[in-house]
Amino acid sequence: MGAMIVTGGGRGIGAAIARQAGGRGYKVAVNYRANRARAEEVAEAIRQGGGTAIAIEADVAREGEVLALFRRVDRELGPVAALVNNAGIDVERHLAGVRLADIETIFRTNVFGLMVCAREAIARMSTAKGGAGGVIVNIGSVAARTGGMIRDGVYAASKGAVDTYTRALALEVANQGIRAVCVRPGLTDTEMFGGPEDRKAAAELARTGVPMGRIGAAEEVANLVLWLCSPEASYATGFSYDVSGGR
Repeated sequence: MGAMIVTGGGRGIGAAIARQAGGRGYKVAVNYRANRARAEEVAEAIRQGGGTAIAIEADVAREGEVLALFRRVDRELGPVAALVNNAGIDVERHLAGVRLADIETIFRTNVFGLMVCAREAIARMSTAKGGAGGVIVNIGSVAARTGGMIRDGVYAASKGAVDTYTRALALEVANQGIRAVCVRPGLTDTEMFGGPEDRKAAAELARTGVPMGRIGAAEEVANLVLWLCSPEASYATGFSYDVSGGR
């Protein structure tokens, strides 16, 4: 089936995607930036289930580290069949007081790093360059169309960029055996909620603002990602798919 790279694969949605991918036969590269123990735990769970996985440290905001990530996958896991650009960060700050450094930090990971990872995947997947094709799934957010929650404006803008880039990417590589899609989670139970107050606010928003009345699970996002990577979604490209409980 080939290799799947999951950036930010050591926790939350990324970990759920990595675990499901390992169970479906992908050789999984569990990328992480800082928490090696969490990434190794995910990789070990895949191996214990009979799959193949390695944890690879790389900050996707740094081009050199992305290049090293892909080279290691080339050596140890073989051809890349799927890339899931899941790594993302937020710096909560009201827009009236946002600093340029905050904007740069968010965009370097959520947009620039995503683009560099996609570039490296294309170089390996493209049938025009001798590759076997593949799938690129960019993890966006419904914040791209809702504007996010208070203090999430820059994050929402970065995810809007992911939407537009995904569409442009899909059009460019459609005739090279590559599909590109975006999955946009809504309120999902991950570490990005932060402390108890953030979780309380999210639960209240889910109750009042999500038609299904609840927060989603990371596994529910992973289900869609793995389907989009499968042959069952072979005619799906260029669009964003919400997993948001109707929000």
